[in-house]
Amino acid sequence: MLKKIGFVGLGTVGVHMAANLAKSDYQLTVFDQDANAMAELSKLGVKVGDSPAATAKGQDLVIVIVPESKFLVFGENGVLDGIDPGTILVDMGTHCLETIERMAEEAKKRRVMFLEAPVWGSKEHAANGLLTILAGGDEALLGRCREPFSYFGLNIIHIGKIGDATRMKLIVNLLQAEMMQSLSEGLVFGEKMGFKPDKILEVLDSGGVASPLFHSKGRSIARGDFSRNLALKYVHSQMLRVLEVADKLELDLPAAKTVAGIYEQAVNDGRGEEDFSAIVKLLRK
Repeated sequence: MLKKIGFVGLGTVGVHMAANLAKSDYQLTVFDQDANAMAELSKLGVKVGDSPAATAKGQDLVIVIVPESKFLVFGENGVLDGIDPGTILVDMGTHCLETIERMAEEAKKRRVMFLEAPVWGSKEHAANGLLTILAGGDEALLGRCREPFSYFGLNIIHIGKIGDATRMKLIVNLLQAEMMQSLSEGLVFGEKMGFKPDKILEVLDSGGVASPLFHSKGRSIARGDFSRNLALKYVHSQMLRVLEVADKLELDLPAAKTVAGIYEQAVNDGRGEEDFSAIVKLLRK
């Protein structure tokens, strides 16, 4: 039975995942390079670790959700430097396949059980326990993790072997980015023809193109609210990863190339830290 959990990574989504776990009966220890984030979590009664290695030591389950550029798993004082044999290690970030495969190999050397489980959703989804979790690895091992995952995830889907969840997340990232671009173009096109955004969204909600993303992000755009739920810079990096994999598959994705170029322009314009819905601002110039 899982009792002690180490949680490494208190970013935009991770901090809310950890906060929801803090409501449980698990003994939770957290770590992040941001001291302020750790201080906020400590107010909820959770223990703060001194390093990734110390946070992983002595746990039944260790969850890691950090950007690849700030990886805290490998090397001295990394998670794998402190984790004990028999512990379950779950990577819930979105990384390249090479990183996932390396984590699986290193975990096996240390007799650590490993799952990849990238999460899909925004800050609001994380705060409300509504994330989707895509899991790759042993399904029985996932079964042991479902109860703690339920504190921040609504949908927990086993995709297949290690690597398959990351591949599936690429599909999600591709469609999410393209849908936001399509929504932005539709809203700006409609505005130029004299329609109010709310009227456009009322029509979109009523027919075959209706989607939760169009509904929620469309209304945020209409309000001029671009507060960060999913950073535009991360969507851009995810699209670059999609194109890298497509290139290896000798597959041409023309729409993906165009959309990736638009996100790149937005990042270059200084909008990387804004929500990815800020892509509409490029069209409104």
